[in-house]
Amino acid sequence: MTALLTGVGVGPGDPELVTVKGVNALRAAAVVVVPVLDTGERGRAEATVLHYVDAARIVRVVFALNERTDRARREAAWDAAGARVAELLREHGTVAFATIGDPNVYSTFTYLAQTVTESVAGVRIETVPGITAMQDLAARSGAVLTEGTEPLTLVPVTAGSAVLRAALEGPGTVVAYKFGRLAGEVAAALRETGRTEGAVWGSSLGLPGESIRPAKELAEELRDGALPYLSTLIAPARRDGGRGGKL
Repeated sequence: MTALLTGVGVGPGDPELVTVKGVNALRAAAVVVVPVLDTGERGRAEATVLHYVDAARIVRVVFALNERTDRARREAAWDAAGARVAELLREHGTVAFATIGDPNVYSTFTYLAQTVTESVAGVRIETVPGITAMQDLAARSGAVLTEGTEPLTLVPVTAGSAVLRAALEGPGTVVAYKFGRLAGEVAAALRETGRTEGAVWGSSLGLPGESIRPAKELAEELRDGALPYLSTLIAPARRDGGRGGKL
């Protein structure tokens, strides 16, 4: 029987935001893999999955989720994680991998699937889409992501503040991910491009420590230290043409 590895998006943290299809995929798999740091603490994906799957069917696999400078260490960790998932596929046949957000948007699953494909002959790869942090933040804050002909640009600030600034100088809505420790640069880019007004940021969406604030308050938040790594920013497009002005 062909082995099946399914990447399941489990949303940004609120267990109620896992789709019915996602829940079915998690429950149908023989085992559910969740990524954990080498420090061992429970991540958002595992916490979400535990609402739907018995802990006995969950396998925690260490990934170098926070390794960005030591490439050799990162590659070794990826190889080890891929080997473990490949072993599970050979043993059980069906494995689901739970990832926060969506498995095709800046997800750990992308790299895992590439690694497993090279080591498990004929393995089938499938994905189940999940609700993203930008969708959740838009819903919780009331920010409208797009209207009419507006473009939508998603920027990981780890790519550099210059990439974010270039996007903010454009005509559409800009969403920024992964900017906790670079929040000062994000605040500066918003200010320098005149995009602070109406922009919102959020972290720990759907969780007890949830914080959703106007982006103009970023400086105040930064006085208490860096923001969480998984922070999200929405800077809506400038809209001054009235209802349907950009149709």
